[in-house]
Amino acid sequence: MRLSPGLVAAASALLVAVSGCTSSSDTTAAESSSAAASATPAEPTAADITWTDCDEQIQPLVEGRPGSERDVAFECGRTEVPISYDEPDGATMPIFLVRARLAGQADRIGSLLVNPGGPGASGADAAIGRALTLPEDVLRRFDLIGFDPRGVGLSTPVECVPDELKDRMVAAEPRPVTDEQLDAVFAMAQEAAEGCAEEYGDALGTFSTTATARDMDLLRQSLGDEQLTYLGYSYGTTLGSTYAELFPDRVRALVLDAAVDPEADPQADAEASAAAFEAGFDAFAANCTQLIAGCPIGAEPRRFVEDLLARAAAAPIPSARPGETRQATPGVIMTAVQAALYSTTAWPQLAQGLAAAQAGDAQALFSLADTYYGRLQDGSYSNLIDANTAINCADSDPDTEVPEEDIRVLAADWGQRYPLFGAGAAAGLYPCTVWEAERTPLPERDAQGAAPILVVGNSGDPVTPLPGAVDMAADLASGVLLTWQGQGHTAYPKNDCVNGAVNAYLIDLTVPAEGTTCPF
Repeated sequence: MRLSPGLVAAASALLVAVSGCTSSSDTTAAESSSAAASATPAEPTAADITWTDCDEQIQPLVEGRPGSERDVAFECGRTEVPISYDEPDGATMPIFLVRARLAGQADRIGSLLVNPGGPGASGADAAIGRALTLPEDVLRRFDLIGFDPRGVGLSTPVECVPDELKDRMVAAEPRPVTDEQLDAVFAMAQEAAEGCAEEYGDALGTFSTTATARDMDLLRQSLGDEQLTYLGYSYGTTLGSTYAELFPDRVRALVLDAAVDPEADPQADAEASAAAFEAGFDAFAANCTQLIAGCPIGAEPRRFVEDLLARAAAAPIPSARPGETRQATPGVIMTAVQAALYSTTAWPQLAQGLAAAQAGDAQALFSLADTYYGRLQDGSYSNLIDANTAINCADSDPDTEVPEEDIRVLAADWGQRYPLFGAGAAAGLYPCTVWEAERTPLPERDAQGAAPILVVGNSGDPVTPLPGAVDMAADLASGVLLTWQGQGHTAYPKNDCVNGAVNAYLIDLTVPAEGTTCPF
């Protein structure tokens, strides 16, 4: 998954807190036999957004978090979009939004839509989180709007992968190289695909990025903005660039932070991801071994993790959390490692959690892994995994899928070249090969005729490596690249230099000079 760090944990709590502020649609995507969105944008009528004050429900969720002292008011909204843009006047599905407005706004420009990535992460949660962290100079000029894309959160969520299967997926062998290990991983993917096909049928194809981009244009109209101002992280860069391709004349300003490479096919993308996570782990290890107080996992963090994985494979590690019955397998450990590499602020928790696991308590590792996949303390999950698979596969091009026999070869090869992450990256190529849904492959995206689009890349990004941002900026006719020499996933608003450039672009439409690089 590709999402902005720190924006997952509150999502499930948000669903509970504000579920009374929205109502369900009489017609769901699963009940519609409509096909996926067509290749030519339709022009349906934008529906009104019904807003409700939900400040009372949201404020307790942010209390005590950095930025919670800000005087921000929250509203929850609901609107409707066509299930299929082939039938723009046909059945509709609900879209859930959150609007965050800083007190004392002046010279308001309009709305700033935000998407945190995934796909499958809650845009509503992103608006809440970013209301606490975005520079106040920006919040004084924009209403911050987050919406759960179709199939996500409170917007007709795709829910077809049972919690028990998700637990098995997380616990499964994270580095499958033998036929037996790969067979087990493939069988779970097949089980999920069959369950989702049975639950949704042809409607699975409606959860595509192309359809969501069209939803976003209806939201722009409903919000009263002549053009779109947008902040997209990770997968959100794919959504934003798709919008720009479909509606180039409706772009005011797009910030695409941590760009997913538009030129990489699935195999190249997976290999680049494996290599980047290996580099990210090395950066974590180097930082740990340079700590004045000493690294909790010793002088050789990679060796420590390998030894811990071997120990957990022989005897899974329990957790000291009261009531916890799960034991940490290698799959849980590697999920925790991967989750922590998204943000340098999680590195201390990872190092301490690995050390605690060696001492017999995997509680901290479960915390990281559960947050990453949206698992709650009661054992239920958000629909992050369901939506991630449904959207990725709806976007996929069958012509670029990697055959099963090739995946087996890649798992063995990459397992040697990228020891921690290679085999898992190869196995991740499998799920869409058995997904039963109509596809709407992503369009080629040059967004000819669009206003300047700011693409931000991070030289130490372990999730979306910098070459992806370079390629996206080059492919977009009006793309401008801003580089940060930092660590972790995404850049804005983590660095003063980056913040200054992005703020100037969002507010004044001033783009940074070509080749601008911000130091760490």
